[in-house]
Amino acid sequence: MGVHQNFLMENSSEVLGSKGLIKKNDFLRIIVQCLYSLGYNKTASCLESESGVSYKSPEFQFLESHLLNGNWDNCITFLNSIRDTFGETMDSALFLVLKQYLFECLSRGEDALALDILKKRISALKVDRSKVHSLAINVVLLNDVESGVRDGNVVHDLRRKCLTDLEKLLPPPISVPERRLEHLVETTVTAWVDSCLYHGSSNPISLYEDHKCGRDQIPTVTTQILAGHRNEVWFVQFSNNGEYLASSSNDCTAIIWKVLEDGEFTMKHILCGHMCAISLVAWSPDDTKLLTIGNTEVLKLWDVETGTCKHTFGNPDFVVSSCAWFPNSNHFVCGYSDPEKGICMWDCDGNEIKAWRGMGMPKVVDIAVTPDGEYLISVFMDKEIRILHMETNAERVISEEHSITSLSVSGDSKFFIVNLNSQEIHMWDVAGKWDKPLSFMGHKQCKYVIRSCFGGFNSTFIASGSENAQVYIWNSRNSRPIEVLSGHSLTVNCVSWNPERPHMLALLLPLLRFC
Repeated sequence: MGVHQNFLMENSSEVLGSKGLIKKNDFLRIIVQCLYSLGYNKTASCLESESGVSYKSPEFQFLESHLLNGNWDNCITFLNSIRDTFGETMDSALFLVLKQYLFECLSRGEDALALDILKKRISALKVDRSKVHSLAINVVLLNDVESGVRDGNVVHDLRRKCLTDLEKLLPPPISVPERRLEHLVETTVTAWVDSCLYHGSSNPISLYEDHKCGRDQIPTVTTQILAGHRNEVWFVQFSNNGEYLASSSNDCTAIIWKVLEDGEFTMKHILCGHMCAISLVAWSPDDTKLLTIGNTEVLKLWDVETGTCKHTFGNPDFVVSSCAWFPNSNHFVCGYSDPEKGICMWDCDGNEIKAWRGMGMPKVVDIAVTPDGEYLISVFMDKEIRILHMETNAERVISEEHSITSLSVSGDSKFFIVNLNSQEIHMWDVAGKWDKPLSFMGHKQCKYVIRSCFGGFNSTFIASGSENAQVYIWNSRNSRPIEVLSGHSLTVNCVSWNPERPHMLALLLPLLRFC
């Protein structure tokens, strides 16, 4: 068909850009389409008139004219003529046209012609057979024919809808893909973000210049040192809303700190009651409760607002090594140092809900629940990771070559990291699609437990302490650190990144330090 041949052979020599890679006609078509999609119809029409370039190709205009006028044979002949060029997409396009043709035949009482279209034309198309079967049922039951289909306006609207569906289906250059300019710009912006090692924000990005963040997007300067404990600090963690920080110490206490608007900290509660050092704390997802684990001692549940102990779990034989909350803030799991006790799920009243025990179960080193509650991730002494799907009970096991000291899960529930005593951090995907982990190196870890964490927008960054008294920060797409924070005097055992204030990072030394 002439219009098809002319359009495909049309190749304007005019190009744009310093490298001459952008066809001017393509560029104009995409701009005009964008203007129409934004509702600037007059401006789009004016640009088409002035440039002589329509966002609708000659082929599509030809198809539009014949379809709106009900010239079905011309539409079908045209689509068949370009089948060799564009393949089976044309069968889907023909299905839309023939379907509209069929129902208009039925509306005019031409049942024999409608059945002929279904049996000889539609049935021969390479399309999803369920669509053909559904159409056949509708033809028999006449469910798809509206009572007003004989009305000229209704017919026009149905044909216009068919044309809109065709525009989305037909490939370029016949049709411009929907919202093409937005897609191209978004692709470019995404590439900027992906190549920016310091990017950690969800804010819209300016198009006026190529995007590149500076190191001021991550915490790099010490702003405050907290000295509320009387002995070594063992663990630190921000609340999920970023408004509080909890620290635990060898002095048998935990402290809840309030984060003020100006970024300063003030002491809210000192939690007393443990007889031994507190090795770990865990915030409930709603931040109303806090768990504290005594070293070789009991587990306590605290009310954050009042600072009172709501429940004490266990006895001297109740030795918990780690714990993690489920999203409902009413249930949590504990991993035990005693292999025979395994892992237990408790409610806040002290009732055991569920347990995972077995003769072959080793000591639990660390435990986590993904924020969406779908997976329970456990680290066992000393190189094994087990990922349990809570609904299906399907379990996946990962074996590391070196001992694992700690575990942390990303805020989007997609990834987790483990610290190894081989001076590496491994990041795995929770769903199990990866054959091997991403590795992060540079920090020092040989003798002590070092805890790392995710941070920044969408868990973009990973931060870790180190035995060389430094803090290391990586972009999760890069194995080498992008920042090394010096100026500390002792091993940095634990770090916690404020989930709501991306410029705030707590470092665990004998005294708390903030960057």
